[in-house]
Amino acid sequence: MRIIDSHFHWWPRSVLNAMCKRTEFPYSQPNDKGGYTSRLLPDIDCVLNGGAEWYDIEAQFAHMDALGHDVSVVGSIGPFSVFFSTLPVEEGRDLAILWNEEMSAQQARYPTRFYGTAAIPLQDEKVAMDVLEDAVNRLGLVGVNLPGSVGVDSRIDAERLQSFYARCAELNLPVYLHPTDAVFNNMLNGYGGALHSSLGRVVEVSSAAMRLVLSGTLERHPDLKLVMSHTGGALPYQSGRMDKNTKGANLPKPASHYLKRMYTDTVTPHSAGMRFAINYYGIDNVMYGTDYPCWLPSECLAYIAELNVSAEDSQKLFFDNAVRILNLPSEVGSWSVRAQAAE
Repeated sequence: MRIIDSHFHWWPRSVLNAMCKRTEFPYSQPNDKGGYTSRLLPDIDCVLNGGAEWYDIEAQFAHMDALGHDVSVVGSIGPFSVFFSTLPVEEGRDLAILWNEEMSAQQARYPTRFYGTAAIPLQDEKVAMDVLEDAVNRLGLVGVNLPGSVGVDSRIDAERLQSFYARCAELNLPVYLHPTDAVFNNMLNGYGGALHSSLGRVVEVSSAAMRLVLSGTLERHPDLKLVMSHTGGALPYQSGRMDKNTKGANLPKPASHYLKRMYTDTVTPHSAGMRFAINYYGIDNVMYGTDYPCWLPSECLAYIAELNVSAEDSQKLFFDNAVRILNLPSEVGSWSVRAQAAE
């Protein structure tokens, strides 16, 4: 079966090596797992500690091949996206451009198999807009990454960013919203990271998405394609509460109207959670995604198998939705689950 993994992480070593040259926060260091440990700020318990599996794209593709499927991937940043907005403005710009060039190089090296999304430093509006235009017009990336916070500032709904969102909507560019570990990490520390990993990231990405709803950002930019990670965080399951308690924002429509306009993935180790996300967003708004290497694709596929979705919905979930939502090239979209099954 040919599928598209919409939530996949490959990080270029050149970016982390550049971070290793820094002598103050934020910075990175090589670790004993063949990867890097990255620290955001001294008073924030935010440590990314990925091993070699994050940086070897050949090994990653070999892992995908072992599944017995023909897998294309969309590379997004994940929690590292906040680092670009925490650096001094010029450094953040240069590092983001380096990231974006690496993504573009992999697209050229693996056409129809790898698609890259852009890092955007959000501290300065003009710099953010310049990097956005460069990522799309020069480098041909298929989406952008939005951290759950701008550096340690949780307000991604800032007025100064509205032109950025307007331009993303104008370009029909999907915006990946992912937790960044910068806001709730200390509040939910301890237990070997268990509390933050299981709950803190869900809270952060949900809070970020609701800021975009309550600020009117999604009302002002109805064509903005917001891709929520991890089956939408907590929001689908608390949708009624969002409608009940957000009337003070004076939105013209209930909060759930804007939530259901978002897109999401299948990243949850729980078939009931996947089913709820599909029921809430609709099958047309959910894309197969694994969060690899954070989660094993084989486990994700096993949970999806428990859903017993129809052949038509499988086609959408595994392939068609990603082609449509992410504007992937037509040569990728020519493949069909039904056509292959008929051969």
